[in-house]
Amino acid sequence: MEFSSKLLERAVNEMSQLPGIGKRTALRLVLHMLRQPKEQTVILSEALQAMRNDVKFCKSCYNISDQDLCEICASPNRNETIVCIVEDIKDVMAIENTSSFKGLYHVLGGKISPMDGIGPHDLNIESLVSKVKEGKINELIFALSSTMEGDTTNFYIYKQIQEYQIFTSTIARGISVGDELEYADEITLGRSIVNRIPFESSLKL
Repeated sequence: MEFSSKLLERAVNEMSQLPGIGKRTALRLVLHMLRQPKEQTVILSEALQAMRNDVKFCKSCYNISDQDLCEICASPNRNETIVCIVEDIKDVMAIENTSSFKGLYHVLGGKISPMDGIGPHDLNIESLVSKVKEGKINELIFALSSTMEGDTTNFYIYKQIQEYQIFTSTIARGISVGDELEYADEITLGRSIVNRIPFESSLKL
């Protein structure tokens, strides 16, 4: 792809680093911004800088937040005794969109994957076990994707908290094996939360 401007080329190259954005799409986006009033591009730039510099991770659940404690963890209307374990922040958003879950979350930040060099200590598992030890949680819901890595992570956590006599459940397998939560439709995902099953039962399937 030939460019008549090095500045344009640089902008397209940077834009194409985003997931799902190829060079042609990046070029269309950059040209669109060039056609807009300069103030609009400045507003976009400032918004991205503010997000990158000021966004925080909730000190309790590791969700993205503007404060030390995210709005979900800080809400008095949430059931603090039920915690849903998810892989990524996108999963929190997906489940929240269903309006079917009123507990809290715990974002692991990934899943155990030896092939990728990701072990238990690379994830937010130790802090989850500490929460269980405090005795304030009645149920843990495993809501990781139905992949080998997701199942391995679920089982590892289950073994870590098994001695504490806490009820564990997993979302119903209405979501196809290998699917990510963010791509599940809201009705299917909502039903899988509501119709969750004991985790021990999933081990026998």
